[in-house]
Amino acid sequence: MQKEKEKVAIGSMAASAGLTIAKAVVGLMTGSLAILSEAAHSFIDFIATVMTYAAVRISGKPADEEHHYGHGKFESVAALAETALLFVLSGAVIWEAIKRLMGEDAAVEATLAAFAVMIASVIVDFFRARLLYRVAADTSSEALEADALHFSSDMWSSVAVLIGLAGVLAGLQWADAVAALVVAVFVLLAGWRLGRRTLDTLLDTAPAGLSERFSSVASLVPGVVAVENVRLRQVGKDIFAEIGVAVSRTLPIDRVASLKDAVIAAIRAEFPNAQTSVTIEPRALDNETVRDRVMVIARYRGLAVHHVTVHEFESRLSVSLDLEVDGQLPMGEAHEIADRLEEAVNAELGPGVEVETHIEPLQEDGATGRDASPGRVSEITAALSEIARGSHALREVHDVRVRETDEGEIVNFHCRVDAATTVHDTHEQVDDLERALRARWSSIRRVIGHAEP
Repeated sequence: MQKEKEKVAIGSMAASAGLTIAKAVVGLMTGSLAILSEAAHSFIDFIATVMTYAAVRISGKPADEEHHYGHGKFESVAALAETALLFVLSGAVIWEAIKRLMGEDAAVEATLAAFAVMIASVIVDFFRARLLYRVAADTSSEALEADALHFSSDMWSSVAVLIGLAGVLAGLQWADAVAALVVAVFVLLAGWRLGRRTLDTLLDTAPAGLSERFSSVASLVPGVVAVENVRLRQVGKDIFAEIGVAVSRTLPIDRVASLKDAVIAAIRAEFPNAQTSVTIEPRALDNETVRDRVMVIARYRGLAVHHVTVHEFESRLSVSLDLEVDGQLPMGEAHEIADRLEEAVNAELGPGVEVETHIEPLQEDGATGRDASPGRVSEITAALSEIARGSHALREVHDVRVRETDEGEIVNFHCRVDAATTVHDTHEQVDDLERALRARWSSIRRVIGHAEP
């Protein structure tokens, strides 16, 4: 793609140089202001194409430490410089044309060479403009689009010059000056269109309607509650997008990360040249439960809570929860943590809400030890099976593992339960079994039971 851009830029340089020389020679020979203005126009085009070639080469460089968004705007700078040249040329042509129309003598000859050069110019400009427009559209190159505008305006102004030469041939000497004015008008219009687009790019004006399209794509991603803002800037063919999306604040961190990836993927599928940055804004939704809100408060404070229970007594809300803290923490410090959590819950739910916190030690991590002897495992397995037979729900104790640590024994086991038994009843039965086992051996520090249908 980059090589194609450079190739057509070099072709434009050659075409501009050839047309400039041919028009200048014929213009001087015939004294035609229109042809001389066209020669000047082509010379400006030649300078512009040189600038275009340099800009295309520079813009193809990747982003670096100084240019985080790449070098694409070098093309815009070149296009702006070309616009300035177009306006300078138009001013000079208009001034000379007015002087001739006001009576200044200037003999003009409508020779065969003049017609031949201008007809050749129209043909060359037509095909060069078509090629440049195609490549500019394929590569989103503003510099090549500027070149295309130059050649397109050259073509129509060359047609105007031909009409002026025909007028001179018919004896209307003023027709050449009028044709020159028409050329200047074409150049001014081309410069105005090019300059407006170039300034929009340099000033980071978002392409019309593109923000709405980005917002629409992002809003369709499951989990996105709303699109808060969309900021776009275009650098060459690349679009740099910053999008803020609102999501439920109850989402876990890993879900938020995957949602950001989903938004970026959806936009990339619609706009392959987009480089998107997504900012997540947590939002409290109307369908949040009281338990959801309490869990969010605890999570934001990095606290481990469980058994969150919500009741309503005589129109008064009551919230209770278990808060796990470091078991070696002094009770005074632990109570301060609980107080701050309760204050945050009251601030969220209202001062009239009753909040009770049960403080318990956080389960220790990193305990080391060894597997108990087979005899000890068999002994505990037998005890578990015996206790399970006394329950109305548990059966088939299996997969019993016993580990010995410096803090005591840790027992893991599985058991069967009827699939129709409720979770509440199953939990109560497993808890009873665990307590009964610890009552038999004080050496057992923890029991973890897993019930399965």
